[in-house]
Amino acid sequence: MHSCKYVFVTGGVASSLGKGIISASLGKLLQSRGLQVTIQKLDPYINIDPGTMNPYEHGECFVTEDGAETDLDLGHYERFLNVYTSQANNVTTGKIYQTVIDRERKGDYLGKTVQVIPHITDEIKRRIKLLGEDGKYDIIITEIGGTVGDIESLPYIEAVRQLKYELGSGNSVVIHLTLLPHLKTSGELKTKPTQNSVKTLLESGVQPDILACRTELPINEDIKNKIALYCNVESEAVIEAIDAETIYDVPVLMKKEQLDVVVLKKLKISGYNETDLSKWEEFLYKFKNPTSNTRIGIVGKYVELKDAYKSIAESIIHAGVKNETKVELTWIHSEDLEDMPQEEMEKLLGDLNGVLVAPGFGSRGIEGKLRAIKFVREKNIPFLGICLGMQCAVIEFARNVLGFENANSTEFNPSTRYPVIDFMEGQNEDIHKGGTMRLGSYTCKIQEGTKVRSIYDKETITERHRHRYEFNNEYIQAYEKAGMIASGINPDKTLVEIVELTSHPWFVGVQFHPEYKSTVMNPHPLFVKFVNAALTVKRETVKSPTIV
Repeated sequence: MHSCKYVFVTGGVASSLGKGIISASLGKLLQSRGLQVTIQKLDPYINIDPGTMNPYEHGECFVTEDGAETDLDLGHYERFLNVYTSQANNVTTGKIYQTVIDRERKGDYLGKTVQVIPHITDEIKRRIKLLGEDGKYDIIITEIGGTVGDIESLPYIEAVRQLKYELGSGNSVVIHLTLLPHLKTSGELKTKPTQNSVKTLLESGVQPDILACRTELPINEDIKNKIALYCNVESEAVIEAIDAETIYDVPVLMKKEQLDVVVLKKLKISGYNETDLSKWEEFLYKFKNPTSNTRIGIVGKYVELKDAYKSIAESIIHAGVKNETKVELTWIHSEDLEDMPQEEMEKLLGDLNGVLVAPGFGSRGIEGKLRAIKFVREKNIPFLGICLGMQCAVIEFARNVLGFENANSTEFNPSTRYPVIDFMEGQNEDIHKGGTMRLGSYTCKIQEGTKVRSIYDKETITERHRHRYEFNNEYIQAYEKAGMIASGINPDKTLVEIVELTSHPWFVGVQFHPEYKSTVMNPHPLFVKFVNAALTVKRETVKSPTIV
């Protein structure tokens, strides 16, 4: 019987050291040798998922094909490995406790006292092993969120201790990511925080097999030997994780450090191909040696926290590389645009080669988004609106072209006279916030002869959704007559998925989130063509024809 092996990635000393990128990079290296790999994230917070969390709290909420709202690290996994993740790839403390409590209420524990050990740890182990049960994977990498020593992480570390024992020798490996701080005054890299972090892990009964050490400076053999001696690992298992220019450098750096070689040795796996990162290195070369450059503005309401739009920023990088161009991103807070003098706004937006209006929820900053869209529509600047960005394009067109005064979405004004964005009948029966979202992958049929048909070059596509309100089909004729056409429709419920302007060189709004499906090896066509339009479309100052 096919049995998969497990790699556990823990973090110590400080948070945000890059466990997700190390996990994704190791996954890429193992995958390039011909192994089937997936990565899962265990998050110690008590929320069931990040779906209801503010982006300022948690960054972007990444949505999988099967509609799971997950941690943004799953986006890194998909972008690096070019394989889909699912509900099973993200586990939270909230999900674990909810499952255990539901079982207790049903009497599954036969009246016993329900405890962290064994009941919570058993459920964690069950979730960890879930992905390995269908025989699809050779190796499952499990990233444990948080920092060793946190109260929240203790049940996960205990589950790893038990699993290491249960799986037996050669079937699991623990990689511990730590920090080697550089003290400028003494000019030294200090190993004590790493030693202390490993001791904390040992107190929980887990001996790391490999140490990945984040550092500003190269680690010499003396330091490696010292860490190995004090932390009970071989010196070849002390891996230098030096600060990289970009996240895309990390797989190449980990190959140089032979992280995959050490992992395979400890997992007693042999007979696989040599690592082949040639396509990845080609991407990296083009990324670092662009032949042109262009400027794109991202208008959003959470721009102070770049992680809120992580997938969009990465998708633009993939598209830039495909176009062999460096894309300079200008982050624009939509609230700032609301009170900005017209002249100042025109200067800010007029210097851009393209504008993307980002997704989001709620009414804050909407009027700023509408001002930006009006400007780029009238000035023929390439535009891409995603989810709420598309809905804003629909509202702006209604107000300024169709003459529907104060047209709006019922999300922002439930009593608007022109509800051009609304809940559609039959979309969902109940309107409480949890159950009304369209989440995950849906089909879209693209009309012939449209811009998006030439972009995708196919009639039927599937894209991922995360939204609650829809284009109101009652107004579709008025829009199409005025030149904003519904070029993509969901065939099952006739919901509008894509709008575009016929009189504009490149103006596309999509109800779905194309950024969730862009990967290093498969850049998303919408972003590729949007960046291309930013490079090629000549600016005009003539207003598009308006119908009032």
